Order: sequence, then structure tokens, then C-alpha cells
Amino acid sequence: MGTGPFAVPMFEALRRTPHDIVAVVTRPDHAPPGRRPPKNPMREAAVAAGIEILDPEQINEPTVVATLAALAADLFVVCDYGQILSRELLAVSRFGGINLHGSLLPRHRGAAPVQWTIREGDPLAGVSVIHMTPALDAGNVLVARATPVGPRETSAELEQRLATLGAGAVIEAVERLEAAVAATGTTADIGVPQAAARATRAPRLAKADGVVDWSLPAVRIERLRRALDPWPRLTTFFTRGDDRPQRLVLEDLAVVSVEGFSPAAPGTVLEAAGDRIVVACGEGTAVAITRLVPEGRRSMSAAEFLRGSPLLPGSRLG
Repeated sequence: MGTGPFAVPMFEALRRTPHDIVAVVTRPDHAPPGRRPPKNPMREAAVAAGIEILDPEQINEPTVVATLAALAADLFVVCDYGQILSRELLAVSRFGGINLHGSLLPRHRGAAPVQWTIREGDPLAGVSVIHMTPALDAGNVLVARATPVGPRETSAELEQRLATLGAGAVIEAVERLEAAVAATGTTADIGVPQAAARATRAPRLAKADGVVDWSLPAVRIERLRRALDPWPRLTTFFTRGDDRPQRLVLEDLAVVSVEGFSPAAPGTVLEAAGDRIVVACGEGTAVAITRLVPEGRRSMSAAEFLRGSPLLPGSRLG
């Protein structure tokens, strides 16, 4: 069961095992009239593999549960699917379900674990494979694998690495389930319970989350830039000479020293020259914007933008 690209390496790894994938369950395609539905990487992978596809609107509807029960699957393998499986649905699979999650649980339970890992400045990222319960990301951990977060790594780059890391973790989790059943005849109590008191949430991000709060310290703004790439991306606004606000997508920036600059309110442009735009942030810190996308225009370097912009030291962003 999966929809997004995070599930595809896991699916391909399972195809290389002796196990049979009896069906792929994914989200249905929806789009406004006249527009194509968003890309569904899991559907594309299943079509290429010639495997039956089910795409119910509601996975826990009784008719859907009956359809899945008729497949007589030993195990549901879930990743990046988008719906929570009910207790009744999990019960129709012989060994229940396992879920591949993009964090070191119980940290970052929710829909956007990779983004929150970077946003919160975690030194380690990772994947967890859990034996599923109806509670969100709360089952016993069967396998966990960790990896350092790169100092310049974006969520898009980290997610790709974790998807590959997770494929091997899922295969290991399936093998542990098989071994437990062979030894005891049951999957009860397999895995390590999560410490609920240490759980944090990683809710789905909204477009508004991308608007810069310049009162934050520079290190947090830099992490946000990486966490929000590729969506919703970090943005701010600049009011031009005609009093019209212009949206600026900040494609790349770095924390810089404030030595040599006079103290200024957060959001104040301290320098606008050469290949950078230095902006004051909270707690007496600053960032240098080196690449951006002005509203209605292409991606460009800070130097290109400054050649045609009235942005000057003392201007305010936000």
C-alpha cells in the first residue's frame, strides 16, 4: 500500500524477494476538470510490473475490507499511503501490517517526518519499520536505521536517501516476522515498544509555513529553507518603489557573520551587492541570500536580481 515516491524502492526490493505481491493498493487519481491528476509513482511502478491495482476512496469501507480479505494476503506492507488502516482491516491479513516511516520513531510521527527532521535540526535522520496498530505511527519498532543529516541537505535529497535505506529495512522486518512466526507461531509482542512520552508530531506542511519569520535566528531560517525544498519553499516579500509587494522564493541562503554591520531590525537588508543579499535575522544574526526566484520570473543568482532591482541596504523584507 503506497502512493508517493518514498514507497517505490521498498516495492522494487520486495519484488526481488521470493514473496508474491498479490496486489498494490494506492490512492485514487483525482483532478479538476480539464487537468491531469497529480503523478502517482506507486501506480506507475505497479503498472510497469503488471501487478493488480486497487484504488479505493476509503480503505476501511466494509466492501473494501472484504475485497482485501479475499486476496488472503499474509501481510500488508504500507509506506507513504495516506490513510490509516483500521483494526478490522489489519485483522484480515494473517500477520497484520508493517509500515515504513521516514523518521526514528517515536520522533516525528505524522505525514512530514523528513521535513520536520531538518526543520528541528536533528543531527540524525532515519527510518523505522513498525508492526502496525490503528494509532498513528505507534506500533512496535521492528527495524530502525539511522543516517547523519548533511549540513546542506534538503528534504528532497534526504527523502531519496531514506527511501533507499528503508527498502532494506523492510526486507529485514519481513524476515524477522517470518522468524518469529516459525519460532512461536505468532507475531505478538515482536519488536520494541515506542516510548510514548518521547513522541513528537510532524504534521503535513501548508503553503503558509513557507513564509519567513525574520525574527527567528538565522540557523533556524537556514534549516527551514532546506526543510521546505521542494515544497512549499521558503518565501518572503519585498515592497518595490511602486508600493507593490513582490514575492521572492529564496532558493539558497547561508548563515553569515554580522561582524561589521550595525544592529538592525529583523528583515532589514544589511548588504545588497556582489553575489549576495545579507538580511538581519533574530537574536542578532544574519543570512546571505545567494539565489532566488522573483515573482513571475525565472530562478536567478542574487547578482542577477540586484542588477535590475531597487533593493538597497536599509530595505525591509517581510
